[in-house]
Amino acid sequence: MSQILYLTNIQIEFGALKLLASECERTGMRKPLIVTDPGVKAAGLLERAVTALGTGTSALPHAVFDQTPSNPTEAAVRAAQALYEQHGCDGLVALGGGSAIDCAKGVAIAVAHPGPLKTYATIEGGSPKITDRVPPLIAIPTTAGTGSEVARGAIVIVDDGRKLGFHSWHILPKTALLDPELTLGLPPLLTAATGMDAIAHCMETFMAAAFNPPADGIALDGLERGWAHIERATRDGHDREARLHMMSASMQGAMAFQKGLGCVHSLSHSLGGVNPRLHHGTLNALFLPAVIAFNAQAESVRKEHRLERMARAMGLASANDLGPAIRDMNARLGLPSGLAALGVTEDLFDRVIEGALADHCHKTNPRLASADDYRSMLQAAL
Repeated sequence: MSQILYLTNIQIEFGALKLLASECERTGMRKPLIVTDPGVKAAGLLERAVTALGTGTSALPHAVFDQTPSNPTEAAVRAAQALYEQHGCDGLVALGGGSAIDCAKGVAIAVAHPGPLKTYATIEGGSPKITDRVPPLIAIPTTAGTGSEVARGAIVIVDDGRKLGFHSWHILPKTALLDPELTLGLPPLLTAATGMDAIAHCMETFMAAAFNPPADGIALDGLERGWAHIERATRDGHDREARLHMMSASMQGAMAFQKGLGCVHSLSHSLGGVNPRLHHGTLNALFLPAVIAFNAQAESVRKEHRLERMARAMGLASANDLGPAIRDMNARLGLPSGLAALGVTEDLFDRVIEGALADHCHKTNPRLASADDYRSMLQAAL
């Protein structure tokens, strides 16, 4: 059975950040913990969020955890949990990219449930153990890529080094404040990498076999918006129209991937666990062409002409142009030409394949991949 569920209250407009205090009130927060990272703080965005909580005696009390790493870890979750409990917080505000939002989701699980975080990981059978005891969460993305602000999942590197997924409708943010103004001036390479992450979400979830026509429609529209505007957003960090469309594409990709993802994410999750310094969106961009070629033989993809439909949304002549077009786009955006340019070597392949086969996205790919299939995809992306 395919479940279709959309629950997050989404506000998308320039200036949406001003709604933070009222959304805290609406969701029952009297003292939130703001979860963010050093880069967001340095950019002045934390200060803007704190100002949005009010000034003077009317300001909403809050605490701040600003040490989320580029790939959230269980250690960071514990540190934020300690602050949450020390200050008597009753809700979470995630401010940042997918890392800060996923870290906040990890905190939401940890403050309401005992034991190590891996207990609640999807591949450990932990999803049903996550209950409605989790505190409310408001997500404010400062990049346009992961879409974690409207997703029921989080990715966290747990203490044993695995990069695991956590999925529950209970950790879905109650509110997503999508303010494109927060992404103005984002550096070109980060814009490109996060933008290709959004495009990868739209494409991979559209290829997934689950029956979910609303998600398919959302994904195709998001792909069209993202593909048409990513170069503009990368070239001119203050292009307001491009920033709005990229933020929407990011949101739409995550709304759609309740269908499931696939081998792109199995590989990027696994490689990101092996080397946490690698950017998730960049890895997705590099894996996409090889996975599309692999999925071309999937019965559901062929039967429903999914590659052709994506090609039309991207303004391409045929499905055969998908892989080359993505490689050309990566080059124009200034992204690496392949995994080797990131320092990835073939001696890592066995570890990456092992992780990919165990990843929660592995079984939702429209064509089940073997270890040899993953090795071929890695070689093609090298």
